[in-house]
Amino acid sequence: MEELLADEVLQLLENDNDKQLKAYLNELNISDVEHLIDELPQHAVKFMETLSIKRAVNVFRILDFPTQERIIKKLQSNKLTELIRQLPPDDRTALLSELKGDAVKRLLILLNDNDRIEALHLLGYQENSVGRLMTPDFIAVKIDWTVNRVLSHIRRYGKNSETIDVIYVIDKDGVLLDDIRIREILLADPEVKIGALTDNRLIALKVDDPQEEAINVFRMNNRVALPVIDNQNILLGIVTVDDILWIAHEEYTEDIHKIGGTQALDEPYLDVPVFQLYKKRIVWLIVLFFGELLTITAMSNFQHEIDKVVILALFIPLIISSGGNSGSQAATLIIQAMALGEVTVKDWWNVMNREIFSGIFLGTTLCLLSFIVLSIWQFFSPEFGTHFILIGLVVGCSLIGVVLWGTLMGSMLPLLLKKLGADPAASSTPFVATLVDVTGLIIYFSFALLFLKGVLL
Repeated sequence: MEELLADEVLQLLENDNDKQLKAYLNELNISDVEHLIDELPQHAVKFMETLSIKRAVNVFRILDFPTQERIIKKLQSNKLTELIRQLPPDDRTALLSELKGDAVKRLLILLNDNDRIEALHLLGYQENSVGRLMTPDFIAVKIDWTVNRVLSHIRRYGKNSETIDVIYVIDKDGVLLDDIRIREILLADPEVKIGALTDNRLIALKVDDPQEEAINVFRMNNRVALPVIDNQNILLGIVTVDDILWIAHEEYTEDIHKIGGTQALDEPYLDVPVFQLYKKRIVWLIVLFFGELLTITAMSNFQHEIDKVVILALFIPLIISSGGNSGSQAATLIIQAMALGEVTVKDWWNVMNREIFSGIFLGTTLCLLSFIVLSIWQFFSPEFGTHFILIGLVVGCSLIGVVLWGTLMGSMLPLLLKKLGADPAASSTPFVATLVDVTGLIIYFSFALLFLKGVLL
């Protein structure tokens, strides 16, 4: 489908038929135009200039930032002015917060005085706060108005509002009292005062709340928009679910990158220059490199034991990978649970108790499995001699120990980082795996000394 669209548009471009191109683009869904811009980035500016301004704004809103930046650098000044002025305040704030220096000044100059003041005000809120997401375009009514007056107010000002699905009730000082769905207003008696429709079940966001908290509030309350208030409960703006979905996507992507042991990418993978990709990945690789040096140190301390019982070296990859895998599992589960608000730092004791039992059960299962595998191995190829049961005990008990330790480390590290004010996703699975590698070797050779000392050692 996308290839067919691209072929048709290329044909219109080759024929230099701007009129037909404009009619064709204006008939497409905005998501289709966005796909065309991805497929034909060299014509992105041409598409934006050809589209009607309303559709150009809607397309521009859903483009990733690098594409937006390329477009505004080359867009004709009259079209750029129209585009920036008609962008919703929240989308305009998001764009300006990503741009740097002169580019921000250039766009601010294009705005009228009121819009410029509004943009600077929104940019003044802390980065990653709800204030950066909100739009001041909403419908607010007084509690003593009748439904008839409210409907007249909506007809007059609703066109400029981000949404009219929800109407906000305020007092004479602008303090938010309640919100009412438009459905309830439309079905009410025209002479009923709006105060009679309020139910005092208000849910609001604070302007300085972190954006992650707003995501959880939306998820738990099934709202299309939520009001934003200050410390005096004055209604400042609203946040709509479309903005929250974008933020949730960005947060999810960032966490996935960090869990994988890399810094978050600021743009799509194929748009990131190779050297920038290198810089994003090399930091964690260096950290993990030095972490693995500890593994070498640990092995060197047990070199004498390895020389005496070479067969012990065969099981090192099995031991440390089992511990790393269990730690990675636990870290992923806890990070995800924390992101969804299912687990907090206060739950650390419950988490530890659960993971102790989980680690014992998982380690015991692998212990029994290792005994079965070693027995079959010994039957067909008796490499372990008469002491294969002792070696089996070393491997089995080590598996219980490293899996239990890996599970505890994987579950506790995210909670510890959160307590210290760091990002839990930074306790990425490679980091947990590296930490467990070192301790896993110590556990393994400690059991080797316990069961084999005086026999093989």
